[in-house]
Amino acid sequence: MQDLLGFVMAGFALAGSPGPNTLSLAATGAAFGARRGLAYMTGLNLGMVAVMAITASGVIGVLFAVPGAAPAITAAAAGYFVYLAWRIATAPPLDDGTGDRRQPSFLAGVLLSLVNPKAYAAMAALFSGFVLVGGSAGLDVAAKIAVLFLVIGTVNIAWLVTGAALTRLFRDPRTSRLVNVGFALLLLASVTFAVAF
Repeated sequence: MQDLLGFVMAGFALAGSPGPNTLSLAATGAAFGARRGLAYMTGLNLGMVAVMAITASGVIGVLFAVPGAAPAITAAAAGYFVYLAWRIATAPPLDDGTGDRRQPSFLAGVLLSLVNPKAYAAMAALFSGFVLVGGSAGLDVAAKIAVLFLVIGTVNIAWLVTGAALTRLFRDPRTSRLVNVGFALLLLASVTFAVAF
């Protein structure tokens, strides 16, 4: 029970801290509202299940062992995050025509989780640092995925709702630009931190 409590606390700390997934989710909530961000959040959640499976299986370790793979993967992920930060920073302020703008999709959420370096680092720390079910690696991995799915779901709902609470700030063009640029810079900083450390 003590291992489970430690695992849950570490899960909340790692999954709940600002990073690409959480910051983009808050920006989505702020720009489109919580209800319109649910598909994106679901994509992020299911993408994280894939990240957990990839991490637990050791596939990511094998992939990074291929000569030249690590820099290519890092460059592709960095390019995607720069593009995402640009889209956030240059998003127009909300107005009465906001309903015509397209919110991030389910697939965009899955893709973001799959290229998120913080996600892999956090999952590697959680999967290697705790044992929830002794004597069975398969049951241990399944238990960790189930617990982390609940933790990540809870964290993501909180970030989406928090972002939605900021919606009124996005109606003023000047404030909207400042908040958007702030989210974009935080996104880039979180990716830089995850890659550097």
